[in-house]
Amino acid sequence: MTDAHTAWTRAALPVCLLGILDGEEKSYGYALLGRLADAGLEGVKAATLYPALTRLEEESAVEIEWGAGEGGPGRKYYRITEEGRARLRRDQAAWGDFTRTVASLLGKGDDSGQHTRDTHDAGG
Repeated sequence: MTDAHTAWTRAALPVCLLGILDGEEKSYGYALLGRLADAGLEGVKAATLYPALTRLEEESAVEIEWGAGEGGPGRKYYRITEEGRARLRRDQAAWGDFTRTVASLLGKGDDSGQHTRDTHDAGG
């Protein structure tokens, strides 16, 4: 993963986690990492995931529940709260605005950036 991609992933991680948890009753860290990887964010490490979940808990966007592990120690489960759902709706709207702005700067909605590079190269 490039440094830019890592920074973008870290910035978007809270809203991604809230989006996952909004569709599930509850989930735990390893399962969340799997869901992120399945969606294409395979480079997220536990050292990034757990602080993001802790911040979401501190902000009352998620709550935790301890449950039995599968043949092992107890497991910490995360569940989205109503406050988390409200944040998710706000963040989804803000993310949409942000991505539209960036796409317009990268070439009138062409998210490949090809138009920008061709124009820059041709103009010298």
